[in-house]
Amino acid sequence: MALFLGLDIGTTSTIGLLIELPDRILAKASRPVVLRSAHPGWAEEDPGQWWANCRAIIPELLERSGREASEIAGIGVAGMLPATILLDEEGQPLRHSIQQSDGRAGAEVEEMRREIDEAAFLSAAGNGVNQQLVGAKMRWLRRHEPDVVRKARILLGSYDYINFRLTGVARVEQNWALEAGIVNVATNEIDLDQAALTGINPALLPPIAPSSEVMGHVTAEAAAQTGLVAGIPVVGGAADMIASCLGAGVVANGDVLLKFGGAVDILTVTDKAIPDKRLFLDYHLVPGLWMPNGCMSTGGSVLNWFVDTFAPGIAPLNGSRHAALDALAADRPAGAMGLTFLPYLLGEKTPLHDPSARGAVNGLTLAHDLGHIWRAVLESYAYAIRHHVETFNEIGYETTRFFVSDGGASSNIWMGIVADVLGVPLQRLGGHPGSCLGAAWVAAVGCGGADWTGIAALTRRDALITPNPAHSQIYDRGYARFRDLYERLKDSSR
Repeated sequence: MALFLGLDIGTTSTIGLLIELPDRILAKASRPVVLRSAHPGWAEEDPGQWWANCRAIIPELLERSGREASEIAGIGVAGMLPATILLDEEGQPLRHSIQQSDGRAGAEVEEMRREIDEAAFLSAAGNGVNQQLVGAKMRWLRRHEPDVVRKARILLGSYDYINFRLTGVARVEQNWALEAGIVNVATNEIDLDQAALTGINPALLPPIAPSSEVMGHVTAEAAAQTGLVAGIPVVGGAADMIASCLGAGVVANGDVLLKFGGAVDILTVTDKAIPDKRLFLDYHLVPGLWMPNGCMSTGGSVLNWFVDTFAPGIAPLNGSRHAALDALAADRPAGAMGLTFLPYLLGEKTPLHDPSARGAVNGLTLAHDLGHIWRAVLESYAYAIRHHVETFNEIGYETTRFFVSDGGASSNIWMGIVADVLGVPLQRLGGHPGSCLGAAWVAAVGCGGADWTGIAALTRRDALITPNPAHSQIYDRGYARFRDLYERLKDSSR
C-alpha cells in the first residue's frame, strides 16, 4: 500500500510521521526547536532549524520503517500559524520568524484599531483586529527593521516555508491566510485590499493553497537534501491544531479538542460560522465545517521554561523532570493553598487579546513549596480553558464532547485538574501522534488515496478522565480569583 509522509513544524519540536494506508503508523521521529525571546513579549524561531530538522527526520523515518523513499505517494506539512517569514529575492529568510505568539506589536494593533472599522473588518475577514494578524507584525517591521521589509519579496507561514523548500513553489495555505486577516470569508479568496488595509504589501503574497490540493512536487535539490525522490506530490498542508483535530476524530457539531502542545489550543466544530473578535475562526479540513477556536500564547513552552529555570536539578521520574514535578503537585491540595498563577509570559491571545499582559504569582507564602507552585501553573491553564469554553457558549457554539491530545495530555495530574475545573469528562486519545498524523492524512486525501473518515482507524480512545465532584467548589473559587487577578493587574503592565 502507498505511504504518506506528515511533517509538523511545531513551536517546541519538529515531528515527522510515516503512515501506510489504510491504518498503519510505520515510524515517528522528532527534533527539538529553540524558541527565542530576546525581549519581553518576543517569540522568534529560525526557519533554517525547521528545514534542518526535516532533513534529519526524513531519512530517520525511512530507516526506522525499512521502506524506500520511492514508496512515498504524497507529503503533507502542518505547522503553527500564522508565523511570519520574509524571504529575499533568492528565497532565503531575511530574519528569524516572528511567531504567532509574539506580543511585540501592541502599539501597531492599537494603531490598526484606530484606522480600521473593526466591526466591518470582522464581518469580512472572520477574525477581529488583534496581535494574531500578520499585518501587525509587518507594521512593526516597517517601523523597526525597514531594511528587512525593503529586501522582502515573499511572505510565508511556517509550513508554507517547508513546502517552499520541498517544491520551490510559494503558496500560502488557506488557514494561514484566514488567520493572517487577508481572506474574505464570503468568497474564501485572498482580498488584496483587505491585506493592504492591515499593513501587508499585497506584492509579497503568493496565491492561496487549499489544504488538500497538490501545490507542487519535490524538486531534485530537495530530494538530494532529504533523501526523498524528486516528483513526490506535496499538498497545501494544514494548521497544526486543525490537523490535530482531524487526527482526533473531532468532526461533529459540539466536539471540542483541547490540544496541549507548545501552546494550548481550544477548538470546537460547527457547521455555522459566527465571527467574534474574542476568538479565531478557521476552516475545518472537512469541507463545509468550521473550527472556531482559541489559542493561548503559551502552554508547554511555559512548563519547559519553568522546569529549566526553577527545577534544573530535580531528579527525573521515569526520565522526565516534568513527571517529577507532577508527582509533587499530585501530593498538594486542589487550589494550591490559594496560590494563583497567570500564565501570560508572552502576553495573551484569545479571548483577552492583550499583548501587554504579563505573568504573575499571587498569594505566595512560606507555606508554599515547589509542588504548590507547579500545581498552580497547571491550574492556570485549566482556568484559561474554562474561560474559552464559557466564551464559546456565550457566542452560541455547543461544547458537548471533550477530547485531549498532544504531549501535555499524557500528564495525569494536569488532565485531572482540567476535568475538575471544567466539570466534564475528558476523552484522552491513545496512539494519537499529534498534528503530523493529520498532515499525512491530508496528503492521502489530496493524492486520492483516502477519504476524510478513514483516519479514525489510526487512533484509539483511552480511558475517560472524569472530574472529582469534591473539587468543584474549590475550583469555582480559584477560577474567580484567576479572572479577577488579571483584571486587577492588566493596567499595571502597560
